[in-house]
Amino acid sequence: MRKTGNKTICSRLLCHNHLSLLKEAMFTRILLAIAALTLPSHGAESAKLFDGKTFKGWEGNVKIFRIEQGAIVGGTLKERIARNEFLCTKKTYKNFILKLEVKLLGGPKANAGIQIRTKRIPNHHEVIGYQADMGQGWWGSLYDESRRRTTLAKADAAVIKKVLKPGEWNRYEIRCEGKRIRLFINGTQTVDYTEPDPKIPLEGVIAVQIHGGPPSEAWYRRLVIKELP
Repeated sequence: MRKTGNKTICSRLLCHNHLSLLKEAMFTRILLAIAALTLPSHGAESAKLFDGKTFKGWEGNVKIFRIEQGAIVGGTLKERIARNEFLCTKKTYKNFILKLEVKLLGGPKANAGIQIRTKRIPNHHEVIGYQADMGQGWWGSLYDESRRRTTLAKADAAVIKKVLKPGEWNRYEIRCEGKRIRLFINGTQTVDYTEPDPKIPLEGVIAVQIHGGPPSEAWYRRLVIKELP
């Protein structure tokens, strides 16, 4: 009888321990789930800005911009470009990593760029904001379009000569984190700029440009953005 009693007690103890372990495991899972919901996010997944087929999510002069071979193309090689034109996203962005491929055609005076943290001037074709520049003598530099109208950070000409492939596709990367803006061409950093003016907005639309001037085309494709906290 005593032996049997010991077995019964042991069985109860084992059962109790098993239930305790199950409760502990469940409690741990609940805590992990709560932590996952409350911990700060490290940013959304990368998303396409351009679907390669339509101008969905964009607005601008579609007489100047067209879609060809899965790319946004601004301008033409058949005639002069009358004025600066911009195709803008409808959504605004603050902190992000933007990656895209660009190609500029039309000779040494062709010019274009990618606008960031930008806004349109009401009832006007121009915009105000930072521009990651494209063009001979301008590639990889950060310009302030229609605001201070000056180059905020100039890329090293020797670096550009080494990494740029004129007339071909080049990878452009733009990183905006707080007041800091960094530009990269084909994986090489060309600019690291920190905005000193607290009045300058750190949020706005993204846009692609074709600059007024000689016959030229600016091609943009594979635009992908990752928003950051």
